[in-house]
Amino acid sequence: MARTASLDRETRETKIHLELNLDGTGQVKLNTGVGFFDHMLELLARHGSLDLTVEAKGDLHVDAHHTVEDVGICLGQAIKTALGDKKGIRRYGHFTLPMEETLCTTAIDLSGRYFLVFQAPMPSPKIGDFDSELVEDFWQAVAANALCNLHVLIHYGRNTHHISEAIFKSAARALRMAVEADPRQPGIPSTKGSLLG
Repeated sequence: MARTASLDRETRETKIHLELNLDGTGQVKLNTGVGFFDHMLELLARHGSLDLTVEAKGDLHVDAHHTVEDVGICLGQAIKTALGDKKGIRRYGHFTLPMEETLCTTAIDLSGRYFLVFQAPMPSPKIGDFDSELVEDFWQAVAANALCNLHVLIHYGRNTHHISEAIFKSAARALRMAVEADPRQPGIPSTKGSLLG
């Protein structure tokens, strides 16, 4: 069965169309109007082996906050939808990833419950024109809407671009592990019998 989702979200601040295939090959069609964010989403898709389409029109004359956060909301909802009842998945994933001088660990539990721990100081407030604090806002929105536990830890790092890139790549690899099929456990990976919240 295909683990895919397609959704649209429209508010006074953004209009977003998003398509997700959890069992993809890293194919992307991205147009958020925010160049650095498109770059991070491409890393997420490539390293997570996700096929991802995002068309977003946001109030960029204000700033990129609403666009980035609302794409995170849509991605989280798409992950939740595509996973269905979560039967047969590994549920947990983790990855420690080096990116030049930066080292990042991300751990995820697709538990049906939301919690975010984000220990990732950003040395610079900007990456080009992109507000670096939006990295946390994006992952908060993803975790809250996917209903997962997400822990992001930067062990060390100097360059804010590298720190952001390490977070997206390590989160992608952790998510890829968590959604993979577990051949030894075909049922729901929980003693409660449900991972729906």
